[in-house]
Amino acid sequence: MKTITIEGQLRSEFGKQATRLLRSEEKVPCVIYGGAETVSFSAPATAFKSLVYTPDFQLAEVKVDGKTFRCILKDLQFDTVTDELTHVDFLELVENKKVVATLPLKLTGQSVGVKGGGKLVVKMKSLKVKALPKDLRENLEVDITNLDLNENIRVEDVKAEGIEILNSPRIPVASVVMTRQLKQEEAAAEKDAKKK
Repeated sequence: MKTITIEGQLRSEFGKQATRLLRSEEKVPCVIYGGAETVSFSAPATAFKSLVYTPDFQLAEVKVDGKTFRCILKDLQFDTVTDELTHVDFLELVENKKVVATLPLKLTGQSVGVKGGGKLVVKMKSLKVKALPKDLRENLEVDITNLDLNENIRVEDVKAEGIEILNSPRIPVASVVMTRQLKQEEAAAEKDAKKK
């Protein structure tokens, strides 16, 4: 799994003024929690680009004050006006402690329904899961090869070893719907059948 390294400095001052000063230096205040201690630090805004602006699920290796923390992104806050990153929360990965994360879905295979002229509609791009750090992965693969016209693949159909999926099991993940052209062809075929 892809890991991004972020180097930060411990924060000694807190409050609005200290935070404003950090942001004026183009640094982002951050917190790591979930481990033995809560660590407050700051890092340059540019360090987060490849971690924040991607659909991929990645691990973050945060280096602060000579210590290294293996983390996942937990929460992001952006400025409502400038859209700049203003705060990042990380969750430290502890070996035998389950974490809740959002993993992207990766659809594989060519659907039977699409080959037959239908259109694939992706309803969900990611799922919320609970797993041990060792079971986390880059994405959850969903094979859509047997997905036929007017059929759905639901959350309950997504299987991943060692991972508990927290979304409602009946929600559709992907479906193949009829295109307008197929409906017209079907209607024309029915008319022809009635004429005969």
